[in-house]
Amino acid sequence: MPTQAEALGTVLRTSKAVLFDFDGPICDVFRGLPAPSVADELADLLAALAPALAGPARATSDPMEVHSLAQEGGSTVLAAVEAALTAAEIRAVKVAGAPTDGSVQALHAAREAGRHVAIVSNNSTECVWEYLTQHGIVGLVDKIIGRPVLRPDLMKPSPHPLLAAASAFGVASKLTVLIGDSLTDIEAAHAAEARSIGYANKLHKEASLTAAGADAVVLDMRQIADSLSLLDGIGYSVGGGGAENDRDSEV
Repeated sequence: MPTQAEALGTVLRTSKAVLFDFDGPICDVFRGLPAPSVADELADLLAALAPALAGPARATSDPMEVHSLAQEGGSTVLAAVEAALTAAEIRAVKVAGAPTDGSVQALHAAREAGRHVAIVSNNSTECVWEYLTQHGIVGLVDKIIGRPVLRPDLMKPSPHPLLAAASAFGVASKLTVLIGDSLTDIEAAHAAEARSIGYANKLHKEASLTAAGADAVVLDMRQIADSLSLLDGIGYSVGGGGAENDRDSEV
């Protein structure tokens, strides 16, 4: 049975593209603007636009759940809630603080190892771009694939964002690996026939990410940086152009 370090090295060595989830592996999006308060804000908006949805909207503290619920109100309601969510996310990342420990090193190491690098997120493209630009790391990313516009059904755990990343880089999805901290990331990777690395940023996640079938699990993003640094100049060499050349959300 391979150790986690061996499993991590194998999956990174055999991947042409490294895909990073945003909220968790790169930063804590709602660190400065708590997610429950954003959910309340969106619930109030949804209740005003579609009163029948007020009850379920106010029963959750997850902004993404309110956003998904909004599609039951029709396209106009969904567009209004999605715009409000995107605006809130941009406010949130402006006060989210420093990147996750080890994440910047991991981005650098992926590029130095010759891998394509993408952010694949259920957060909006705009908020990801804002955060990466604010912290001077946007040039480390070749592609940002954010929340599909007006299509909550295509958010992870749908494989759509991962397949879009693979297509953008011209590689088979089985040669990509997604680094994520949630079960939906692992589910999306399985559905896309991609590999996955679970980032267990909370104690209980190590067991749940392993049980979900992650190919490897790390407790610290520095482990990914260290493993990738051993691959510098080894294996696939694919280069990249930087996210400043391609910031479009996939739909």
